[in-house]
Amino acid sequence: MDQVFAPWRIEWVEREDDEDAIDGCPFCVLPDRDDDRASRIVARSEHSFVLLNNYPYNPGHVMVIPRAHEGEYPALDEATLFDHSRLTQRTISALETAMDPHGINAGLNLGGSAAGGSIDDHLHTHVVPRWTGDTNFMPVVSDTKVIVEALDDTWERLHEAFAQQDGASVGGDDEAVQISFE
Repeated sequence: MDQVFAPWRIEWVEREDDEDAIDGCPFCVLPDRDDDRASRIVARSEHSFVLLNNYPYNPGHVMVIPRAHEGEYPALDEATLFDHSRLTQRTISALETAMDPHGINAGLNLGGSAAGGSIDDHLHTHVVPRWTGDTNFMPVVSDTKVIVEALDDTWERLHEAFAQQDGASVGGDDEAVQISFE
């Protein structure tokens, strides 16, 4: 039997049943919480935010999410559309600084359950760093994906990379980096 060592998962196993319960759309609720680190929000702009994916394809897998609860891309107003695109650019730069990937995949999950995401009525852009050879035999042979870095460590690396960018400000160690496009 193969074993995957993942000691950070004990927090998930031992949590209270309703501890992580979110009433409503998680993409609407999470940015209103007081603790960005616990919510896994790495950076914020005026109309959008960057959230670590709880079930990443690779270390550094994030989502850039407009604050507006909207599933249809054409329905975004101009300010939100521009802000979301600019924050996606800044996210790619932060990932390149923090993770040094060989490439990056980016894709929008748009409204509708057929889009494949678990949140189908709040559009978001997945940004996934990729490395040569990051896909191996494990998913094919044993239906197992190995993630080589804990989410807390990824949060630290990306937080630092966002903080180095022009127009960035940091309020506290556990707060998301504020990004301004002015």
